[in-house]
Amino acid sequence: MNWKVISRNTGYALLVSALFMLFSIIISMADGNDSALAALIISFTITFIVGIFPFIFVRKTEVISLKEGYVIITLSWLMSFIFGMLPYALWGGPFTLQNALFESVSGYTTCGATILDKVEVLPRSLLFWRASTHFIGGLGVVVFLLLIIPESSPMRMRLTNMELTSLSRSGYSSNTNKVVYIFAYVYIVLILLAFIAYMLAGMSPFEAICHAMSVVSTGGFSTRNLSIAAFDSVAVEAVTILFMYLSSLHFGVLYLTVISRSFKPLNNPVFKVYTIGLLSVSVIIAAGLKFSGQCENWGDSLWGALFSTVSFVSTTGFAILDNATWPFWMVLLIAFCCLICGSSGSTCSGLKVDRAVLFFKSLGRYVGNILHPTSVNEIRMGRKILRDEEVYPHLLYIGLYMLVLLISTFICVASGMKFEESYVASVMLTGNVGPGCGAMGTMGSFNSIPMLAKIALSVDMFLGRIEIYPVLAVAGMIFGRRRR
Repeated sequence: MNWKVISRNTGYALLVSALFMLFSIIISMADGNDSALAALIISFTITFIVGIFPFIFVRKTEVISLKEGYVIITLSWLMSFIFGMLPYALWGGPFTLQNALFESVSGYTTCGATILDKVEVLPRSLLFWRASTHFIGGLGVVVFLLLIIPESSPMRMRLTNMELTSLSRSGYSSNTNKVVYIFAYVYIVLILLAFIAYMLAGMSPFEAICHAMSVVSTGGFSTRNLSIAAFDSVAVEAVTILFMYLSSLHFGVLYLTVISRSFKPLNNPVFKVYTIGLLSVSVIIAAGLKFSGQCENWGDSLWGALFSTVSFVSTTGFAILDNATWPFWMVLLIAFCCLICGSSGSTCSGLKVDRAVLFFKSLGRYVGNILHPTSVNEIRMGRKILRDEEVYPHLLYIGLYMLVLLISTFICVASGMKFEESYVASVMLTGNVGPGCGAMGTMGSFNSIPMLAKIALSVDMFLGRIEIYPVLAVAGMIFGRRRR
């Protein structure tokens, strides 16, 4: 294992964080040297020095092994979490060490769960830092590294294949090297369009950029305690619904739709299942809101249900309604949908609609083989026929994902949380959705939960964002070495 190569490439991730800390410092100075200035300067200095250090003493190399690639991916995220918590921890207030780490992990993984009961007590510089962690995490700390590495580098190809799953790459009509650029282009363009749209809807420039970074990364950190509800604007809510939905679609499909000037790329089973599913669940939730007395008329019910459903399923977590007052069956329905979440190739986490479609197609094939043993049953995704070795890793991932939820729920219950709250919180945070239920709902926070539960849920957010396999690979290397 070449730790010099690993440290050099991990340093990129820290330098990206240092850059956005510098932007936050500029905002702090522009606001008359607010209370977070010292914390941000110290955080920037430490992060920059640690990030730049390997570039001074380690020679550049274009060759990495498979093991080194997995370590780079895992460490890039972990180091971002640790250094990203510094501005919170040094500022103080509600940010104990554990709370600062939780907020940092939630930001980078674009989960959006928070320990803050009063978001608006934070200075604007820290609010911008929170939104910046969403921006970095939505694009992916490793993607920043891939954008810097030359296209011809074999290391770039290897890291791309490890960072992006086969499902994520399947929607692009480009070679692997172009996938990262296309993803970045679509991501940046969506943020710019969201920023302009929020400005036109009446937001200030500062709040528009913070919410644009949050909505496109499907994160959910807001500058207001009441989230989107605080603006009391149908225009702001409509913009939010639109960009939550677009950001939960496959970026490759969006790219092809624009450059081809045709809706043909949208003619695929994943898009249809996802869109029809969103609308169907919205109608059910609307009925629940109306008949439970949460909304007075059908118009408010349908609008609130559409916003809430898109927000949860896209893993954004913005809110205009308080789900703490919902009947529990509605919370369970939303939690079930949040097992799946959006499409692969987007900024969403969760199992992804693609895997759900693949699972049911595999189940149908198995039943077909039982009923007609001599027949040839194939699994198709669109026009592509998938081989067994392409399907198996995704079915195994579903099993691993459920195991993580089981363990997390058990730990949360053991820490003193109620079972229903533990289960919903585990589903929501592993899927990087954000809000849970009850006191941890859309208008609440995770501040009051036990420390053990915060640690378990922080691990959930990390595993959900990195998609488990890289962590398993690194763990296998560690325990494999110990057995020797």
